[in-house]
Amino acid sequence: MTVQEKTIEKKSTWNFKPEFPVENSPLFYWPFSLSKIGLWVKANYLSLSIRMFVIGLAVLTWAVATPALETCTVFSPGWMFWVYARNLILITAVAGGLHLFLYTFRGQGNKLKFDHKWMTEGSRLFSFKNQVFDNMYWTLVYAVSFWTGFEIIFLWAYANDYLPQIDWQSNPVWFVALIFLIPIWHSMHFYWTHRALHFKPIYNRVHSVHHRNVSIGPWSGLSMHPIESFIYLTSIGIHLVIASSPFHLIFHLQFLVFNAVIAHSGFEGIVFKNKKIIDVGRFHHQLHHKFFECNYGNAEMPWDRWFGTFNDGSDGAMKEIRKNRIL
Repeated sequence: MTVQEKTIEKKSTWNFKPEFPVENSPLFYWPFSLSKIGLWVKANYLSLSIRMFVIGLAVLTWAVATPALETCTVFSPGWMFWVYARNLILITAVAGGLHLFLYTFRGQGNKLKFDHKWMTEGSRLFSFKNQVFDNMYWTLVYAVSFWTGFEIIFLWAYANDYLPQIDWQSNPVWFVALIFLIPIWHSMHFYWTHRALHFKPIYNRVHSVHHRNVSIGPWSGLSMHPIESFIYLTSIGIHLVIASSPFHLIFHLQFLVFNAVIAHSGFEGIVFKNKKIIDVGRFHHQLHHKFFECNYGNAEMPWDRWFGTFNDGSDGAMKEIRKNRIL
């Protein structure tokens, strides 16, 4: 291959690549940079972002679309079906809406789309020989079922005072702090469970279902083998040992669900009038789907940096990772 051919191949790896290298959040860098932390807080909590979308959705869900806690003291079909139907509607609206805009109608063409490729059709690799239908099947049949099952069990436990609880009136500081701490806890849980899923025997039988998706879309985020769906959602186990509230449970589950859906959109952002109005996809995780052996965690915590698996998207990053990885 000539130098010119290598240059063309290198340029064609991505349809769109962020201008700057991927970075972790500044929360765990030393020495601390208050200015960088301030900018990170502003981007995530004081502007239009996935996190603010999920917080708003959780507040709305808890306020108007969740059964009164006193009705959850016993398992009854009425309120349990309501939770299932509500979750089914939410996932269909968010994942389906994003997919329709970005992929069916191609509302912004390929602007800010990471991968050149679109969703696959006619491949035996996917159920129904269709990537979208395959992704919808694993999401709607398994992920939504486990999401709903966990929510029902924990609401029942809260209603019967089996879990340590707080409310806004009793402890407003901890109530607010948990909204910031839950994503950090998820980052640690996700890194280690994800690394375990890449252990070859588990990968071959379980995690490979998710990794069929090299070019990803909104329905890919929760397209997982049922064992992986279960493991992914066990992040909420932290509520068994820390004082929280049903609102925090709903936020935690919706963060797991919708962060995965939106972050797998395959586009860096939504464009309106040729201007990006909100970040959606995560190039950090897109690199994992492309190269497999990197970025097992997310950008919230620097686990990949600590264990030698961080890919910042620069040329030669994978070569360095394979040479220097710790485990």
